[in-house]
Amino acid sequence: MPQLIEVPTRVPVPGGKQIDEYVGRANTGTDALSVALMTAPGGWMEPAQTPQFDEITLVLRGLVRVEHDGGYLDVGAGQAVITTAGETVRYTTPGEEGAEYVAICVPAFAPELAGRAES
Repeated sequence: MPQLIEVPTRVPVPGGKQIDEYVGRANTGTDALSVALMTAPGGWMEPAQTPQFDEITLVLRGLVRVEHDGGYLDVGAGQAVITTAGETVRYTTPGEEGAEYVAICVPAFAPELAGRAES
């Protein structure tokens, strides 16, 4: 039977970014994958991370920069990027307008799986 997800769970994070998880450990108890809507202000950046999950980032509005060992990728509205578990990456929103994007993590996001560097 289909399950309606009426509201997401807001996952608190520092730096002004909002994470609204629709599917995942926090909102539905799903371990296999997570789906979250991210809203980040212009100039936002997070510490580098080496997550234990694959992540698909679909940008809806603005620009998300994904820094990696070989340089960086700028991912604009209507584009997506896939990062692989064990790869060190850092997400930022260098544009003035910030960005809105969907993050899909397989398996589901959990803070202990993110592998965030100390900032």
